Amino acid sequence: MRRRQFVAVALAGAVALTGCGETANTRARDTKGSGATVLNVGMPNGPQTENHNPFLTTSAASSLGYRWQIYEPLMMWNPVKPAEPFKPWLATKAEWSPDYTSVKVTIRDNATWSDGKPVTAEDVAFTYNLVKENEGLNQFATPYKSVSSSGNEVTLTFDSPQFVNQQKIIAQVPIVPKHIWSAIKDPATDINKNPIGSGAYTLKSFTPQTSTLSVRTGGYWQELPKVKELRYTSYTDNNAQTTALANGESEWSFVFIPNVKTVFIGKDPAHHKIWAPAVLGIHGLYVNTTKKPFDNPALRRAMNMVINREDIFQQAEAGYFHPLVRSVTGLPSPAGDAFISPEFKGQEHRVDVDGAKKTLTDAGFKYSGNTLLDPTGKPVTLTLTDPAGWSDYQTSLEIVKDNLSKIGITATVDKANQDAWFRNVEEGKFDATFRWTNGGATPYDIYQTVMDGRLLKPIGKASPAGNFGRFNNPQATAALVAYANATDDAARTAALATLQKVFVEQMPMIPVGADNVGAAYSTKNWTGWPDDANAYGAAQPTQPNAADVVLHLRPAGS
Repeated sequence: MRRRQFVAVALAGAVALTGCGETANTRARDTKGSGATVLNVGMPNGPQTENHNPFLTTSAASSLGYRWQIYEPLMMWNPVKPAEPFKPWLATKAEWSPDYTSVKVTIRDNATWSDGKPVTAEDVAFTYNLVKENEGLNQFATPYKSVSSSGNEVTLTFDSPQFVNQQKIIAQVPIVPKHIWSAIKDPATDINKNPIGSGAYTLKSFTPQTSTLSVRTGGYWQELPKVKELRYTSYTDNNAQTTALANGESEWSFVFIPNVKTVFIGKDPAHHKIWAPAVLGIHGLYVNTTKKPFDNPALRRAMNMVINREDIFQQAEAGYFHPLVRSVTGLPSPAGDAFISPEFKGQEHRVDVDGAKKTLTDAGFKYSGNTLLDPTGKPVTLTLTDPAGWSDYQTSLEIVKDNLSKIGITATVDKANQDAWFRNVEEGKFDATFRWTNGGATPYDIYQTVMDGRLLKPIGKASPAGNFGRFNNPQATAALVAYANATDDAARTAALATLQKVFVEQMPMIPVGADNVGAAYSTKNWTGWPDDANAYGAAQPTQPNAADVVLHLRPAGS
């Protein structure tokens, strides 16, 4: 999961409040005397160009998240509890073959498109064939082999086992109507001017600042939401989005708020909430394993032992945005708890400067005063790099720099140009950098991003899919292949145990924090949001679960 869709802008002091008076909901109550009817959603993504194509990650519909209110997937998957069964949605069930090279889905018989026509298995098969035949729509590069329908069933087959990609296939593909999309000449570029979907909402209006959706008047396959209108506003940056949240203009967003207790929660403690549960995707310090002496796993383990994750969490991530990764396996809690190997259950990271120094000296490193010397006698130095505008990562690097000095490593921090940083990291031209991993329903995506030898490229050749640190361990690569191709839980458990052992002992990437699919939201007008007590799905408004969240909402006091 890639969350760097916006620049983390530091907010200094209190947010200036504007527009604290009338809102859409106060007007609704004044004129109708009833509860809230409008939900104001915001994202800090800047002015949008009209594009409602649900397949394109760059479209306004995807950027702001409203594609999932108009279009629906076959199933709902809960990334907060990834091991839970999928929730039936447009499909009532999905049956995978034992080797996960095919899946048969049964399409419900009571769903209709917003133009009144029925949703059929033929529509579903058409959608997957559309994705199969158009590389620009196949976001996850899924190796579809065939797609066919019979009655109310659709069968998808694949060129390789898809156990690790189940959620991407049946819970993250928006289903579209054949009678509309079969007439579209180029589905990879069409802006889908008048979207027709199976979801509970239709597009009412669009401007570069605000997209407004209206609830359907009927024909939806389940009870209609209580929210009558969704207004998606795209604010210019994090600061503007946070101001809107603080003054009640915006009621739901996914945005990094550095001083969250002061500038958001403190403005209305009774109603302003943050929920940022960890998911199976992490952030941490990638180390270039081709550069001496960092090719020595003992040095990487020692670095891991002195990094103060609590300081990074509190100072760089505002105590919420990237939940602490405590397990030595790199797996976040609670999403990863069920996957931790018995060998590492209960083993957590802790700062141990003396232990780190012993690890180094046992491996042939020496000290000259307070300076660490590698086994050849050279001082150990490195450059830590991340884009200048990513304030949370820059703060993290400063903390790491100070932590490493405690074991005699001299580090400098490079505030890189963002485009140059992306290029240099993908080409392996760096010493160490904070970056994220991919995420999914199992730990496979995390370990594959960090350790997959199949992604290994020479320095100077881009490896955009992962293995940025050029980690070369055949045992890890074999275990990744074994996990993805396993046909039973025992084989997957064995492969995962190997991956965790290699990760802990070799430390190709130093895990620090987890990704989250959370939100900042207000309970003043709407209740029923997911939280720790009822973690029924992701709270992030751009995730497929957003449609389920809206269905759970009720006017406050109702």
